[in-house]
Amino acid sequence: MKIEVENIKCGGCASSIRKGLLQVEGVTDAEVDVEGGAVDIEAPDSAREAVAAKLASMGYPEVGSVSGLRSASAKAKSFASCAVGRMSGE
Repeated sequence: MKIEVENIKCGGCASSIRKGLLQVEGVTDAEVDVEGGAVDIEAPDSAREAVAAKLASMGYPEVGSVSGLRSASAKAKSFASCAVGRMSGE
């Protein structure tokens, strides 16, 4: 499944996203397209809601799913995930 998300900025973001999604039950692989702002996930369709929730909790909400003040909160979370991904060097 492919999900378009907000706030992907760099390889650090991609690393954090991949690592986080592999913790979701049913996800066997995740590839992040930084330039396209999308995540391609190998998982059953039944895992889509859990995958979208995990992405949002990490600061990478599905495009069009967050607005107003919650959008600012998502951006702040994505900056933290980005930094963690860069520090882990993956």
